[in-house]
Amino acid sequence: MKRKLTPKQQRFADEYIKSGNAADAARKAGYSKRSARSVGQENLTKPDIKQYIDDRMAEIASKRIMDATEAVELLTSIARGETKETVYIGAADGVYEKHKEADLKTRISATKEILKRYPDNDKLVEQQIRKLKAEADIVEAKAQIFNDKGDDTETKVAKLLDKIDDAIEGNDDHDN
Repeated sequence: MKRKLTPKQQRFADEYIKSGNAADAARKAGYSKRSARSVGQENLTKPDIKQYIDDRMAEIASKRIMDATEAVELLTSIARGETKETVYIGAADGVYEKHKEADLKTRISATKEILKRYPDNDKLVEQQIRKLKAEADIVEAKAQIFNDKGDDTETKVAKLLDKIDDAIEGNDDHDN
């Protein structure tokens, strides 16, 4: 059978939840200043008080603290550009409010945060990194080839196609 807390014990528990400091909670609940420290520590070992604190913390957490599903849903809505950000713009005739989607950097960060939560996605991340590297290699090769003054257009295109093939295959030993 669950024992009900005295009003003083309940005040102690409520104050402890607010501050996390047992001695301070004991003083605020009306225990003497001299014994507040020992009474506070003793109260934290009493099963009924501990259970009350645990129940209240769970209740508070369920109402106020974002759970993992909610966090991933928010990150997803940011990554997809669904969550709008309010921006205030000052002008000579006043201040205007504008709602815009997150910038690309923020959306990428949200995506990275989501991916961190899925440990089995290593292969997917590795594929994405390879793809990005290949795209960067292609752009670099394109710039290098088309800046070369010595070759005609047909030769430049042939070299570019070779570089693209190398980038797709992950081969860097072609030096055409």
